[in-house]
Amino acid sequence: MKNASPLERRLRSELTGDVFFDAFNRGRYATDASFYQIMPAGVVVPKTTDEALRALAITRDDGRIVTPRGGGTSQCGQTINNGIVVDVSKHLNRIVSLDIENRSCVVEPGIVLDDLNRQLKKHGLWFPVDVSTASRATIGGMAGNNSCGGRSLRYGTMRDNTLSMDAALADGTLVHFGEVPRDLANVNAPDGGLKLFRDMLDLGEREAAEIADKFPKVQRRVGGYNLDALVPRNAPNNMAHLLVGSEGTLAFTTQVALKLWPVIRNKVLGVCHFGSFYEAMDAAQHLVKLRPIAVELVDRTMIALGREIAMFRPVIEATVRGDPDALLIVEFAEEDQPDNLQKLKQLSELMADLGFGWSHPQRKWGGVVDVIEPATQTAIADFRTSGLNVMMSMKQEGKPVSFVEDCAVPLPHLADYTERLNAIFAKHGTRGTMYAHASEGCLHVRPVLNLKLEKDVKAMRAIAEEAFEMVREYKGSHSGEHGDGLVRSEFHEPMFGARIVADFREVKHRFDPGNTLNPGKIVDPPKMDDRSLFRFAPDYRVDDLKTVLDWSAYPGAGGGFQGAVEMCNNNGACRKLEGGVMCPSYRATRNEKDVTRGRANTLRLAISGQLGPDALASDDMMETLKLCVSCKACRHECPTGVDMAKMKIEVLAARATRHGLSLRDRLVGYLPRYADLASRFAPIANLRNRSPLLRALFEKIAGISAQRALPAFRRDTFKPDSVVFGPTDGREVVLFADTFNRAYERENLDAALDVLVAGGYRVHLPKPADKARSLCCGRTFLSAGLVEEARAELDRLVATFAPFAARGVPIVGLEPSCLLTLRDELLSLRSDEVARNVSAHALLFEEFLVREAEAGRLSLPLKTVARKAMVHGHCHQKSFGAFKPVEKVLRLVPELAVETIESSCCGMAGAFGYGADTYQASIEMAELSLLPAVRRADAATLIVADGTSCRHQIKDGSGRAPLHVARVLAMSLNCATSPSDK
Repeated sequence: MKNASPLERRLRSELTGDVFFDAFNRGRYATDASFYQIMPAGVVVPKTTDEALRALAITRDDGRIVTPRGGGTSQCGQTINNGIVVDVSKHLNRIVSLDIENRSCVVEPGIVLDDLNRQLKKHGLWFPVDVSTASRATIGGMAGNNSCGGRSLRYGTMRDNTLSMDAALADGTLVHFGEVPRDLANVNAPDGGLKLFRDMLDLGEREAAEIADKFPKVQRRVGGYNLDALVPRNAPNNMAHLLVGSEGTLAFTTQVALKLWPVIRNKVLGVCHFGSFYEAMDAAQHLVKLRPIAVELVDRTMIALGREIAMFRPVIEATVRGDPDALLIVEFAEEDQPDNLQKLKQLSELMADLGFGWSHPQRKWGGVVDVIEPATQTAIADFRTSGLNVMMSMKQEGKPVSFVEDCAVPLPHLADYTERLNAIFAKHGTRGTMYAHASEGCLHVRPVLNLKLEKDVKAMRAIAEEAFEMVREYKGSHSGEHGDGLVRSEFHEPMFGARIVADFREVKHRFDPGNTLNPGKIVDPPKMDDRSLFRFAPDYRVDDLKTVLDWSAYPGAGGGFQGAVEMCNNNGACRKLEGGVMCPSYRATRNEKDVTRGRANTLRLAISGQLGPDALASDDMMETLKLCVSCKACRHECPTGVDMAKMKIEVLAARATRHGLSLRDRLVGYLPRYADLASRFAPIANLRNRSPLLRALFEKIAGISAQRALPAFRRDTFKPDSVVFGPTDGREVVLFADTFNRAYERENLDAALDVLVAGGYRVHLPKPADKARSLCCGRTFLSAGLVEEARAELDRLVATFAPFAARGVPIVGLEPSCLLTLRDELLSLRSDEVARNVSAHALLFEEFLVREAEAGRLSLPLKTVARKAMVHGHCHQKSFGAFKPVEKVLRLVPELAVETIESSCCGMAGAFGYGADTYQASIEMAELSLLPAVRRADAATLIVADGTSCRHQIKDGSGRAPLHVARVLAMSLNCATSPSDK
């Protein structure tokens, strides 16, 4: 605060919400999902609507501009500017009122679409403007862009579903924008509001003929201001429809009233295959005649990229037949399922009538794959709505760039338009990706360009001009869904004409004469190719930096570390609040700092020198990463594959090199080196847990929370008296005894050994050649940034396990974070064939048993031990697709009902939950869903968790003692073989 400006001091003194003026926080708000970057002067995160309005007043007094922001996922630069950004997404996210009978609700602008629909679902209602970013898109942002969604064919756009809006004008006047008669009789509004309405209606009447002539006649038209809402033929006129699509340039929205619809009860999908992209586009105009609610395009490029992404590969294998050039996913949602099935039959008949068949030549090759099963429909929807991010997953300097992607043309012209557009791309030395809304003639089209290169920036400009000229020819819209922002606003004059653009300017000036509300959008914009506004500006550069892990799959400095960081395109999938795991810290805090996107942006700014010297190893960088629990969910769930857990290791290593280690880092990192010694003196080592004084002292000197009991060392650690168990003729398997289970919970290893031997396996427990200490995966060293120490541990482990892997023996482990280190970080530290072979043979206990069971090789005499088990999955299990085997193995136990707890990270995350500075965040993560679910379970229900830290968190937070799966199976074995049962 010492060097704070008067504006910052006043905002901090008069608001209780967050106020940020430091470079790190401002940098996190400098970008959205576009290719632009503008550093704001400051950021305000108001706690209430009154605080937001107060912030506007203070900012207005200081002469600053204001930009409202929701999820920050705009693709055109709408939510960035050089003034004050007001983030409404953290606190202004309530349903204010709900009218079930009349199917309407009033919400604050920061509520996320998925969150709104989760709350509406229990009433049989939903808000159907189902944008692909529904897990993070806010209603305020959707109104600002006039969002459309995939089902606008039936439900219309945001404008069609907005009943009214409450907003503050630039001068602070509060106005209700709703339906008004032309004479404004009985309209309840302040004098300033009434005069504004009068002026707008007069403009609409004056310009009615020009509007009718120049506005495109396609539904997907969101460019400019909605002047057509003001013309007499639309009387009574809804003044809110002028604000919809205005991108925060006319007023600051405080509430939005929405039209709701009944939820879809039944639906089916027909996945139409085409051997020719042109034929697919030509067919779209015919397919819509069957009155589907959506027809979505997936092109060859998206299919190929999807096959490379683990989370999408299964659905592609299940639904894609042969080698199509394009798919059109046709969705029917009639009230009665028989009607939907009849529609599917008609779809197949129509495809045949159009000349398509599975045995036909390439151009007319095709047919329909019916998808009736809901889970597969959901998987297809997830893939389809991830189209943008799938396209952006290319690990190269050039990426599909958004600037002509919103063009919409009448369906009869769609095939010719796309063919000509591809010719334009080829002319400028590139190619394009195409996906999305074929039913509306609005394909998301992105040519692949590298905007760090001047030649590609020039190509972008030329492509835009030629593409928009073609759109005019077809009487389409250059801005069909994602708004104007910095990308398309410049082109309003050639698209609408000078007179309409003058009208836009008149509207802006009448609402905001001082030009303080998000200037530069829609009216008086900069050039779309002004490189000074780019995320990769002309002076952008990353000096080579020393990295400790292998990033060679990516381009750029640091052996590819730069390219890996730059994979984040700000799509915001990490901001989802439910489903999957990512991002647990954001779910707990709702802070941009604590989300994968915010961290990736900070890393990019740091390595490119935009946050000052040595930013990568700075305290501010550590604060940015402090709540990252290294859950690896982003590795699996981020559509562009941003692996923040791995990136955090680089930061920790850089910091350890520059600043050394804290006592806490040493205690955690070197645990494998002293665990055996501590076990010998277990009573002394555990004194800290029994002494409040020692707990307090440890918190002060080591940063370990006094509120946590540390895992207790024990003298009877896992030390088998042989290196091999089981029948000599049994199938071989190696059991990896990790540090955590060996030192703290040997029962799990004993149980696993019993189960494997009972299954007839020959179990090896090899010792390292140096016999100096037990084997370790190096996980704790990595968590402290001690990469060389981790490498040394992994080298010992690889040397020990390599002979077994060489002859195909599975290497089985119990602790997910340890075993999966062999499938992940090992390959970032060693790329030799020996290490790759060990990695390829590493399996979690459950993965191994499921594989054996499915191959018919597992025979275990099991008996009922409980009626129900509730299972929490370790984050790394979920990240590597290794959680389903846990459920499958538990179902081998007779009469055991298995219920998965829908949870994100447990919050303990190794040493994270023990930190004095992270304890509270750890508890908040656990309380989101995990601990409440465990507390609801009855005493007879088994609680199952494979992760050591997960079990400790559950026990600390609920008093329940969870079991590893191996313990459950061993209990079942014991019941089946106990003397009383013989």
